[in-house]
Amino acid sequence: MLTPGSPDCSSSDFCIDLPEGRIAARRIDPPGGAVPDMPVMVFLHEALGCIAMWKDVPERLVAMTGLPALVYDRHGHGLSDPMPRPREPDYLDRESFDVLPQVLADCGVTDSILVGHSDGGSIALLHASRHPVRALVSEAAHVFVEGVTLAGIGQAAATWRHTDLPQRLARYHGDKTDALFSAWADCWQSEPFTSWNMESALPGISCPALIIQGEGDEFGTKAQVDSIAAGLSGPANVMMVPGCDHIPHFQAAGTVLPAIAEFVIAHS
Repeated sequence: MLTPGSPDCSSSDFCIDLPEGRIAARRIDPPGGAVPDMPVMVFLHEALGCIAMWKDVPERLVAMTGLPALVYDRHGHGLSDPMPRPREPDYLDRESFDVLPQVLADCGVTDSILVGHSDGGSIALLHASRHPVRALVSEAAHVFVEGVTLAGIGQAAATWRHTDLPQRLARYHGDKTDALFSAWADCWQSEPFTSWNMESALPGISCPALIIQGEGDEFGTKAQVDSIAAGLSGPANVMMVPGCDHIPHFQAAGTVLPAIAEFVIAHS
């Protein structure tokens, strides 16, 4: 089995000018440079995430697979411009069908392997339901709203009010932090969002998929994984991670990163 090594990759940071505001992005190339005509891993972060909050995960996977990577901050996150509008229940559709295609086109990415965590996993699935994708990794994604999800967000809101979480997140998102947290928590807890469901999009996904979730995920149950695996038209590999919560790529990096790398290599 592959084991994570010390990355020796090169990276460059740049901005993508979109009609609704600039997007901060990073290109990572493997040691020795990227081989022409190879797919690009595209990393899609979680609801409160950004490039910096992936830490060295993209670099480690680039080093392990030999493939280049593209990582970017969605609007309102990290170093990107603020969200252009109040968040609506269709925000995942917008990111999947409007923003991500623009990002890929601007970066010249025509052959992609999507690696998405949480909201990013849902975006990867939605995007692949309408656009050609070589393969995808869905980690802790949601395809419908569960009671445990809302309870987890409620607990996160209490943590936000009573701990230094705002200050810790502000290190990454600056003066956008309050708006970002409110947009996430308020949207998911709103009445219109309780009926959100993207299961009807799953049959449109024909590419191979690796579906990862921690057995102790505080934001979703195995029902999410079961629905994704059953709904896809393409082959699905399921990886339930014991002793792990919502962030398998950190909490079980020793097993999860090699599994992702092996899957990516098999489909590159």
